[in-house]
Amino acid sequence: MIREKRRKKRLLKKILIGILIFLLLALLAAFIVIKVFVVKEVKVEGNKLYDEQLITETVLNDKYSWNSLYVLLKYTFIDTEAVPFIDTMEVKLNSPQSLTIKVYEKGMLGYLYISAIGENAYFDKDGFVVETSSRVIENVPLIDGISCDEIVLYEKLPIEKQELKQMLTLTQTLKRDGLEPDSIHYGVENAPVLQYKKIVVQLGSMENLTQKVERLHQIFPNLKGLKGTLHLENWTEETTNIVFEKAVKEEKPESSEAPEDENKESSETSETDMEPQPEE
Repeated sequence: MIREKRRKKRLLKKILIGILIFLLLALLAAFIVIKVFVVKEVKVEGNKLYDEQLITETVLNDKYSWNSLYVLLKYTFIDTEAVPFIDTMEVKLNSPQSLTIKVYEKGMLGYLYISAIGENAYFDKDGFVVETSSRVIENVPLIDGISCDEIVLYEKLPIEKQELKQMLTLTQTLKRDGLEPDSIHYGVENAPVLQYKKIVVQLGSMENLTQKVERLHQIFPNLKGLKGTLHLENWTEETTNIVFEKAVKEEKPESSEAPEDENKESSETSETDMEPQPEE
């Protein structure tokens, strides 16, 4: 009986010691987490459109983000709210005081000038507005001729569904082939017209769009230094002739009765003629 009591006391003592050690270790771990894992340096990689400060402030966005371990666990294991202008993101712990944020930004396909706010509204591949600003970003075309008076940041452009779909299809196709124009104007019957400095490209309807862009990609190197209009609006798989209408510098007419069409010359050529030729 006495032995049994002694055995229970020893067991209880061991349990209490174990609990005390656990609590001490927990307190030590908490002390280390609070005092050592403090964000002092943040490196941002992969950003081209947005500066480091904006990305850092967007990622470290709550009252616990001063703790580097918390930030790592938050963006590794927790389903956090998506950052509107970032496609995917990785957070790496370099040291207890240093983090690296690697971002893959959403590509901007184009922008519309919104007169109501006096700024440009940039949109992504899904048609969501990812930025409103006065800056002009290189290789992102201006979209003109589409009615859009009001926008909400991080929401989809308030454009008719079919119109938006066609605009996104066109801008994605051009971006894929590295043919981003300076601007895209939607004119008669909503047919897109591309502007590349002194070159205008009439695409016509969205029918055969992929093939038209492929032909443009083949022809475009031969248009360097020229000024005029490339007509692709009538191109089909059966009709392969493409017209490039050269614009000629205006000359003062000797009389007011000079014909109007003297300022332009048209040349009709086949795709084969316009494709780049190998150097000899």
